[in-house]
Amino acid sequence: MRSHASRGRRKLIVRAAPYGGARDDKRHRRGRLAGRPGHNKGRRYPAEILSASEARALVRASSPRSPTGLRNRALVVVLYRGGLRLAEALALAPADVDAAAGSIRVLHGKGDRARTVGIDPAAAGLVAAWAARRRSLGIGPRGPLFCTLDGGPLQQQYVRTMLGRLRARAGITKRVHPDGLRHTHAAELAAEGWPANLIQTQLGHASLATTDRYLRHIAPRALLEAARRREWAA
Repeated sequence: MRSHASRGRRKLIVRAAPYGGARDDKRHRRGRLAGRPGHNKGRRYPAEILSASEARALVRASSPRSPTGLRNRALVVVLYRGGLRLAEALALAPADVDAAAGSIRVLHGKGDRARTVGIDPAAAGLVAAWAARRRSLGIGPRGPLFCTLDGGPLQQQYVRTMLGRLRARAGITKRVHPDGLRHTHAAELAAEGWPANLIQTQLGHASLATTDRYLRHIAPRALLEAARRREWAA
């Protein structure tokens, strides 16, 4: 029978293990993160929009060489550059992504609605790099695209914890979570001049009012820019 001290030491070791390597995936495979409630469960915080430099730092915080690093990079860009919900991203199969066409097919979105999402070439390239490594590991095409190194499904809590680790590694002070990356995606599309109805389709919103709530995050930036354009002489 393990002592309380040995159990405490084991927990400390698990929390200190670095993300982006084989140990990370083994820990997930053993189920130590599965079913664990999040630290903020039951609390609601407003989404914090990342700047472009913060988002790039978050992606680059994962290893560009290790299998789990490539997987985590691809998953982050699907959330950030594709605007998918976490459950939608984890449900993707390899056949749902056409990197050459820059498209992701979401078969069962919220409300069981299907949609096709666009993704930029750089993000598609990161997804393709993970898909190629996934095939080299001998993982078949029928399982989830974002999987453990033995082909098993990833847990949502694993992803949330992983984003927290990448946030710290990237030196980002804002909260980083899947829905925040989705809000960041919507804010960037609006800043680039996308019409609200296209943003609605990209995000899979049933109502344009929901999209409007997302787009309010860019209001302070637009307000400041409009104020700077005003002319006044003292």
